[in-house]
Amino acid sequence: MQKQSLSSLLSQNAYPGRGIVCGLTPDGQKAAAAYFIMGRSDNSRNRVFRAEGDDVMIYPFDESKVEDPSLIIYAPVRSVSDKLIVTNGDQTDTIRDFLRKGDCFENALRTRGFEPDKPNYTPRVSAILHFDKPWWYQMSILKCADQEGKKCNRFTFDFSPVPGLGHFLHTYIGDGSPLPSFEGEPEQVDVSGSIDDWTGEIWENLNESNKISLFVRFVDLKTRKAETRILNKHR
Repeated sequence: MQKQSLSSLLSQNAYPGRGIVCGLTPDGQKAAAAYFIMGRSDNSRNRVFRAEGDDVMIYPFDESKVEDPSLIIYAPVRSVSDKLIVTNGDQTDTIRDFLRKGDCFENALRTRGFEPDKPNYTPRVSAILHFDKPWWYQMSILKCADQEGKKCNRFTFDFSPVPGLGHFLHTYIGDGSPLPSFEGEPEQVDVSGSIDDWTGEIWENLNESNKISLFVRFVDLKTRKAETRILNKHR
């Protein structure tokens, strides 16, 4: 699969939905992870990211406008021991709980399915970065397998990090009604520049009307020191 420009993929897609990128900086020194959310409805757009220690939570920007919190309020980022979990739903906590009892990423996601938001049946996308040596990362997508929303296909991908290379997994291939789900393997994309450069690249190329929040973290693989950036449209 050919490496693509992350900025081009984002700028050419008005609605990738929620997206995760994992990879390695060009110097091979830092693990990179990003997660963004987008929204079309007022309920979806009424959200902000907040850092809570090493974790990230989603909260309503205006609590008086919350309509249905069930699929929009969750912890997208959790740190557990030497692992970082990033997902687009409350499966973050399912994965964390399985890891705490000595189980694994794949088994946690076997207990979960796509989102019950008929007719979209939004995929659940997840990633985990393993900071043992040598470090590596996995990504997963849980997709609806039938028109009735009763069957689920589960795909997991294991990656060996390559300097300057990332993998991009998102919920939709574009806008539509119903929303068309992501297809195929995670897309190979570039990871370039400093954390601020990469954060700016992602944020500036997300559709201005639909983007809501962005999380980016770089982790130094020698010192384990982490740098985090969070951008919210509502400030």
